[in-house]
Amino acid sequence: MRAMLLEKPRQALVAVDLPIPKPDAGQVLVRIHACAVCRTDLHLIDGELPHPKLPVIPGHQIVGTIADRGEGATRFQIGDRVGIPWLGWTDGVCKYCRSGRENLCENARFTGYTIDGGYAEYTVADQRFCFPIPSLYADAEASPLLCAGLIGYRSLRMTRDAERLGIYGFGAAAHLITQVAIYQRRKVYAFTRKGDLEGQRFALSLGAVWAGDSETIPPEPLDAAIIFAPAGPLVPLALKALDRGGIVVCGGIHMSDIPSFPYDLLWEERAVCSVANLTRQDAEEFLPLAPKVPIITRIQPFPLEQANEALDQLKHGKIKGAAVLVMQEGK
Repeated sequence: MRAMLLEKPRQALVAVDLPIPKPDAGQVLVRIHACAVCRTDLHLIDGELPHPKLPVIPGHQIVGTIADRGEGATRFQIGDRVGIPWLGWTDGVCKYCRSGRENLCENARFTGYTIDGGYAEYTVADQRFCFPIPSLYADAEASPLLCAGLIGYRSLRMTRDAERLGIYGFGAAAHLITQVAIYQRRKVYAFTRKGDLEGQRFALSLGAVWAGDSETIPPEPLDAAIIFAPAGPLVPLALKALDRGGIVVCGGIHMSDIPSFPYDLLWEERAVCSVANLTRQDAEEFLPLAPKVPIITRIQPFPLEQANEALDQLKHGKIKGAAVLVMQEGK
């Protein structure tokens, strides 16, 4: 099978031919049709995430069909279409798993990071962490739902049903969760890089009530803000835009250092929290919700061999929506 391999951090991915993996007990072999490109993949390649499996095949927003099953893997049938997200395995016995917080599992394994992922023609996955894909979506259109959608949804849930919601960093996750928030009758305020007029127009076209750059105070105080951009200086800016009792949710796996800020910005019961990974419950709630909204995913497809080009465009802010690697003709 053809795959794009990360051999060492801070190096370009290398195209390689590898044997098709065999599914172990409880695993399925998935023939991959599409895999969306995530900013987390950039953090992995840039050496910002500790202790990756090396070499590793990145990618954790996978859509494909079941091609084979290991012993005891009876949850899906051959030919079923599934999605594979970031969380790839948990031990089920640690205090976090036992308390319904498997996203914090002490021994968790992650797709495209500590286990091989979706920048390839095939992958194996634990059947427990695969999910049916709504029939409304073609393969490439569905792939951003598996991380941008799921992490965005978990971030949205943590905003305490805020009516006035700010979203900082208007990329893959933001353009999906804006649609969910508007479906839930919230008011969305979109914040982009300074001068990104195209991004602001995109946000307004999705139904945001206001769009501006991240240093601008919105026309009314926010009840909550989600930060998807990996930029620590956005935290005090978002706090400054909050009404009393508001919350800032940091939705990324990596963020640059947060600068010091005066306590006045946090006072009046404002809060800052992070989102770590996802749970299977998130997927079971979000994926059926997506076609009801319906969430429309904006994608830019690339062939598998152009993974480095897709990553470079994402790094330099040239992707509006989500970049998606397309391995073959899918649905």
